[in-house]
Amino acid sequence: MNARSALLLAGAGLVGAIGAVYVLTGDDTGSTTETGAALAAVTVPPLSGAAAEGAEIFSANCASCHGANAEGRAGEGPPLVHVIYEPGHHADGAFFLAVAQGVRQHHWTFGNMPPVAGVSPDEIARIVAYVRTLQRANGIE
Repeated sequence: MNARSALLLAGAGLVGAIGAVYVLTGDDTGSTTETGAALAAVTVPPLSGAAAEGAEIFSANCASCHGANAEGRAGEGPPLVHVIYEPGHHADGAFFLAVAQGVRQHHWTFGNMPPVAGVSPDEIARIVAYVRTLQRANGIE
């Protein structure tokens, strides 16, 4: 590989990395979003059953980082109503593991998510029902 090819390849990698930052943060301007500001616009459908119960549990245990309606909070936590968390990429079991064991930073730049103490598997199932309902209402299947 000659120097020009190496330079082009490195440049393409940099462009890809910048694109990934934009896709994952939604910000390509370098500006800072006010800490705690919503990161996504979320339509909340009428809730019932497990999803309605999950909304209450989510509010008590998850909203401080992920936002009131899983829209994410700048500087706090990612939006769960996002294509990254669609069932085909993060199955329901990923939510159970995240709550029980925490998560190492991998898609976002918010740092590691600590485990959430005191949330039962039944409560996690209701949280998942809530998040999946929000996702479907916002076009994430």
